[in-house]
Amino acid sequence: MSTHETSVEHSSPNSDPWTQNPPTHSHSPGSEQWARELVTKLATDALVEKRRARRWGIFFKSLVMLYLIALLWIGLEGRQWLSDFGKQPPHTAIVNLTGSITDDAEANADNLVTGLRAAFQDQQTAGVILRINSPGGSPVQANLVFEEMLRLREQHPTIPLYAVITDVGTSGAYYVAAAAQEIYASPASLVGSIGVIAGGFGFVDTLEKLGIERRLYAAGDNKALLDPFSPEDPEQTEFFQALLDEVHQQFIEAVQRGRGERLQNDPELFSGLVWTGERSLELGLIDGLGSTRYVAEELIGQERLVDFTRRLRWTDRLLLHFGQGVGVGLLQQGQWRWQ
Repeated sequence: MSTHETSVEHSSPNSDPWTQNPPTHSHSPGSEQWARELVTKLATDALVEKRRARRWGIFFKSLVMLYLIALLWIGLEGRQWLSDFGKQPPHTAIVNLTGSITDDAEANADNLVTGLRAAFQDQQTAGVILRINSPGGSPVQANLVFEEMLRLREQHPTIPLYAVITDVGTSGAYYVAAAAQEIYASPASLVGSIGVIAGGFGFVDTLEKLGIERRLYAAGDNKALLDPFSPEDPEQTEFFQALLDEVHQQFIEAVQRGRGERLQNDPELFSGLVWTGERSLELGLIDGLGSTRYVAEELIGQERLVDFTRRLRWTDRLLLHFGQGVGVGLLQQGQWRWQ
């Protein structure tokens, strides 16, 4: 039997090995130091956490304070600053009137009026220029734009409205221009043509020579007014001339309303003649010679130009041209007929 086993056999049965030989680490100097370090670490961590919580508390309190100060500042002084923040500088608004003024063209009353309204409603608009290059068109469309321009001038008295004629500003285009506060043109611009025109053809003898008999059915004595395949009726011709004279008088009154005493007393002023920009200035049809840039810089005082012209989308423009091309082609080929 080994020595270790012998010592166990001779030990007292009532002896407690744990009591007789307690763990030495529980009372050792190293154990006490470890405990102190643990307590110190726990206390330090608690103190750090408390300081961290205090810092976050100060941070959130500061945010709330800054928020309240910002609200107070906005209510007292910052409202104007915020409204001005990010604004573009003042500009001269441009709306282009190009081509014939008809309902199915880009230069129709709806597009022109929409562009003019947008120009006047923009807060940075210092003045509006209607830039014209048009031979005229529908008196109805022209009158709609004319009346809206006068209304916008009255509604926005601090924003001047000028018309600038480039190459051509005649007939219905001049009708529209007359509603502007002032009109400017180049020396060689064509201006005027204050008149009304309607035309057609007569094919009576042609049909007879070709052996074609014209068959026309209508309810109403004047329903076939000015039919090109029928002989002229003096009464109908006189009636139609009266219509043209009435529209012409409306045109004259609109020009007089817009231009006032600036018009010269010239018997040919409303005869339908066209004048150059220089001659138009002498007749009082325009107020000066100048370009769009001149009016923007010298009269409005803002050289920055912003275009407010409302245009057809490219798809609409494509469909319009396609439809016109197909219609002309069918007419030329003699294939168009009512179903």
